[in-house]
Amino acid sequence: MQLRRKRFDQAAEVREAELTRVELVELGELAVGRVAFQPGWQWSKHVKPIAETDYCQVHHIGYVISGHLHVEMHDGATVELVAGDVFEVPPGHDAWVVGDEPWVSVDYAGRRLFAKPTNDFADRVLRTVVFTDLSKSTETLGRLGDTRWRLLLAEHNQRARLAMERFSGREVDSAGDGFLVLFDSPAAAVSGAAAMIDAAASLDLTARAAVHTGEVELQGDQVRGIAVHLTARVLGLARPGEVLVTSTVQELLAGAGLVFEGRGEHELRGITGRRSLAALVR
Repeated sequence: MQLRRKRFDQAAEVREAELTRVELVELGELAVGRVAFQPGWQWSKHVKPIAETDYCQVHHIGYVISGHLHVEMHDGATVELVAGDVFEVPPGHDAWVVGDEPWVSVDYAGRRLFAKPTNDFADRVLRTVVFTDLSKSTETLGRLGDTRWRLLLAEHNQRARLAMERFSGREVDSAGDGFLVLFDSPAAAVSGAAAMIDAAASLDLTARAAVHTGEVELQGDQVRGIAVHLTARVLGLARPGEVLVTSTVQELLAGAGLVFEGRGEHELRGITGRRSLAALVR
């Protein structure tokens, strides 16, 4: 951690599309974006052809400087974002500018991946799947109480999202105290999972992670396939503080400089055959 400042008029990256301008600055692992959407802008019209997804699959947290944006989730939930609002918008949404004033915001999550060409959400794609959760969260809840636990969990989730975004992970789902994240490569996935565990440790929490590479089927904001179920089963075998990977991941990372320790062969419920697992040595 260090004292520093950055300016949007000297942004490290400027990304432009029709009626869209994104300026990015980086503060270590944190990417902060200033975005301006012009009147008439709509995600499904101006960004969807670039992202090639049915909905925006980026998680946004930020502050509105000016203008009016209507956001509509895939399930029909809506919110109006106007000047002075602090917002969180989960993946799986469309949005459009209302009125004749540009909508300008500063985002603290999500802009690193926004309006970048991707085919992440083709029908079937090869991806590395990561599941994480917190160890002994029920005991921690009982010790802290509902209010303190809710605040601690919110801080954990924010830090975990920054960690996954650093390695270009795409959050697919979050439930309770865990995440399902997709990465483009096994190296990014293992590093991202380790960073998420470190994010939990910075709050005196203990997380664990499972990593597997395989084909997944993506429909809108949903991810399905045997690779997802297999990774979830591996998570159940991971020890607190551990990144547990399948032999598929370990073989793909041969020569990458990462060290793994064998955890033997295991039968995974609902999965045919025994699977060799290994833990990242850190």
